[in-house]
Amino acid sequence: MDFPEIDVAETGINEPALAEGPHSQLGLCLKAARQARGLTLKQVAEKTGMALSTLSKVENGLMSLTYDKLLQLTSGLKMDIAELFSPTIPARSDAAPPVTARRSISRAGQGQIVNTKFYTYTYQCTDLIGKRMVPMITEVRARTLEEFGPLLRHAGEEYFLVTRGTIAVHTEFYAPAILQEGDGIYLDSTMGHAYLNAGDAPSAQGVCLCQSDSSDLFEQLHRIASRDAAS
Repeated sequence: MDFPEIDVAETGINEPALAEGPHSQLGLCLKAARQARGLTLKQVAEKTGMALSTLSKVENGLMSLTYDKLLQLTSGLKMDIAELFSPTIPARSDAAPPVTARRSISRAGQGQIVNTKFYTYTYQCTDLIGKRMVPMITEVRARTLEEFGPLLRHAGEEYFLVTRGTIAVHTEFYAPAILQEGDGIYLDSTMGHAYLNAGDAPSAQGVCLCQSDSSDLFEQLHRIASRDAAS
């Protein structure tokens, strides 16, 4: 007697034979990443534009994804693609942190440039998504708070190193600090802050490293820069 084929993804039943397969590894990683973000499969589908049935099959170890689909998934969830190949396993307190092997090189003159009225941002290493540290080269032209406008605020902390000229750092809780070439400042980025050109040259320049536990830090900074560029 012939029996009809049953789609395991539709029944929600996992076949034991699939538990150790390569698809299961991806499914475990996807489930761990989804749960770490407090998302349901339906919410993942909405954020990524992928079919709910496809995501269900992946989590149940019934199918894998092409590279394009992996990029679509990680981009929608704002996560590193390496996270989909590193299952979350309860670690011992003395265990070494997982190695992601991420690397990106910024050559001189390269980077994503955003021009605003008083700043020029050149974002570095933009080929990496979900960065928790955003490096940028910043050209500073504004000389007064009046022309600069409202102080900047965003998630995380940052370090600014002056590489050319003189820069005045204004914050809402401290008196202005004057930084010369080679000087640096580390500050809480949620505190209102502004970098102003305090030298004789038309502009000053520095390297700014912004850090946050938020995986969408780059998007936050880019929205601020794009808003200023449009104003």
